[in-house]
Amino acid sequence: MAGMATHVITGAGSGIGAAVARRLHQRGDQLVLHARDAGRAKELAAEFPGARTLVGDLSDPDRLSWALSHQTLPDRVDSLLHIAGVVDLSPVGDLTPKTWRHQLNVNLVAPAELTRLLLPQLRVAQGHVVFVNSGAGLTANAEWGAYAASKHGLKALADSLRQEEHGNGVRVTSVYPGRTASPMQAKVHQQEGKEYDPSRWIDPESVATTIVMALDLPRDAEVNDLTVRPGR
Repeated sequence: MAGMATHVITGAGSGIGAAVARRLHQRGDQLVLHARDAGRAKELAAEFPGARTLVGDLSDPDRLSWALSHQTLPDRVDSLLHIAGVVDLSPVGDLTPKTWRHQLNVNLVAPAELTRLLLPQLRVAQGHVVFVNSGAGLTANAEWGAYAASKHGLKALADSLRQEEHGNGVRVTSVYPGRTASPMQAKVHQQEGKEYDPSRWIDPESVATTIVMALDLPRDAEVNDLTVRPGR
């Protein structure tokens, strides 16, 4: 991406999202960081001087268009990076519609809606949409039903979008990291009743490297699907 690119990023507060945001910020790109509320937006703006923020609740996708209509959106978006996500493990026999909906909303419906709202700017820039998916977007294990369903859905969203927007010059990438050392992983281990050892899992910086690589690829190529597994 020549010149100063503008990136809209969800999930920049921790884990993979924070690692990607730091990389792009350090090289002088313009960041527009999504935050769930004004307090969070203030923290992100302090952490990334010069960054702009967009406030909206991903767990309530119906209200995102209203929220964004009251804020200034960038004129062009060179990349939209969907990195925010939630996980709540439970066997299907115990999963309630509320738990299903929360994961589907944050992990699937909100990314679809944010993409819809920013597509005009992405088309102008011939930009790039990156979905940080999960190994669970390819295989569903016991107790991961709702989360895996949301991530399988995210793969379908990316695949459809790629075909629809190819003619507009918009690139679409899905990244499927294996278990990554992050607050989300700590929560998963807690729910599994296992001890959490971050050194066993992928460093978020390594996943960030693959995402930035996909963004920086010359225009003659596009990374469609990228699986990143723990190397240890």
